[in-house]
Amino acid sequence: MIDFLRRALHKRSERIAAGAPDGIPCMARHPAGAGRWRVGRVLTGPGGVRWEPRRGEPVPLPGGRATGVRPPTVKEGISINPGSRIVTCVYGSGEPGGTIDLAVMPFDLRELLEAVPQAGPDSSAL
Repeated sequence: MIDFLRRALHKRSERIAAGAPDGIPCMARHPAGAGRWRVGRVLTGPGGVRWEPRRGEPVPLPGGRATGVRPPTVKEGISINPGSRIVTCVYGSGEPGGTIDLAVMPFDLRELLEAVPQAGPDSSAL
């Protein structure tokens, strides 16, 4: 188990050193709380933040804000890694806005929260 974590952290540091061209690996459920979990990546760039599934169309996250961070429930832990953290995000404003759940491993959580800032005046509580 220790070797696995060491390799994962090494891969993460290599990704960061290379300028993170491949984004933050995660699973997403869109809209939040509904549907199935899909494999993809959160990408940041000049076009803004977006979630790009392995197959299918990317989901742009304009004005994305993290509204909560939590561990997965037992039921969710069957579909995703039970050691991951789920970040619930809202994006857009008005009618075209939406919600998305992003499941990331704990060592990628800080990087995701930098890409999708936490919402609210007391964001340090998340």
